[in-house]
Amino acid sequence: MGYLSVSEFYYYQPEVGHGLGHDPLNAIIGPRPIGWISSISAQGEFNLAPYSFFNCFNYHPPIIGFASVGWKDSVANISAGGEFVWNLATRPLAEAMNQTSAALPSDADEFQFAGLTPLASRHIRPPRVAESPVSFECQLTQCVQLQNRAGEVIPTWLVLGEVIAVHIASHLLDEHGVYQTALAQPILRAGGPSAYYGISEAQRFDLLRPQSTR
Repeated sequence: MGYLSVSEFYYYQPEVGHGLGHDPLNAIIGPRPIGWISSISAQGEFNLAPYSFFNCFNYHPPIIGFASVGWKDSVANISAGGEFVWNLATRPLAEAMNQTSAALPSDADEFQFAGLTPLASRHIRPPRVAESPVSFECQLTQCVQLQNRAGEVIPTWLVLGEVIAVHIASHLLDEHGVYQTALAQPILRAGGPSAYYGISEAQRFDLLRPQSTR
C-alpha cells in the first residue's frame, strides 16, 4: 500500500479559505444520510425540513442527531416541545424532500407545500411522513450550541434525540428479519449545491472485524 508525497496533496486551512471553486468539506465527508425532520410548533403547525448534517450516535439507547446552521423552525419547535420524527428520504421521495428545503414562512406547512401526507405518530405529537417507508419517533435529549476552538459559540445547534419508536415498511425486512438497506433506495447528500447519490446491492461488500488478540 503506497502513499502520496507532500507535493501530491492540496493543502489549505479552513479559517484562511479553501481557494477552490466550492468548499470541498461536504463532498469529502459524504455521501451523508439526510435528516428529514418533522416537528410541530406550540400552535400545532407542522414543519418538515431536510438536514444534511445528520447521523446515528448510539446503539442503546438509540440516539440520532442533526445539526442546524441557524436557529431554524425545526430547532425552535423541538426545543420547545421536546419531540421530533426522522423520516427516511428515498429516491421516489427525492423531489418532495427537496421541496421541503424551501425557505417558507414559519407558519407554512411543508407537508402541504410538497404534496406529502402527515401521519399521526404513536407516542409523540409531531407527525410522520406517510409516504416514507421508515420513521423514528424521537424525544429530545440535548440541544447544544456548537463552539469553535476558542470556546466562542457559533450559530449552529446540534439536536440529539432518543429513538423511542421505529416504523419500518414490512417489505424492507427479509425472511430472516434483516433490514434491506439498498431495497429502501435511500438518498445521500454529497458536495456542491445539487449532488446526491443512491446506493445499490451491487456496490455492497462485507468486512468482519478482526478478532481480539487479548
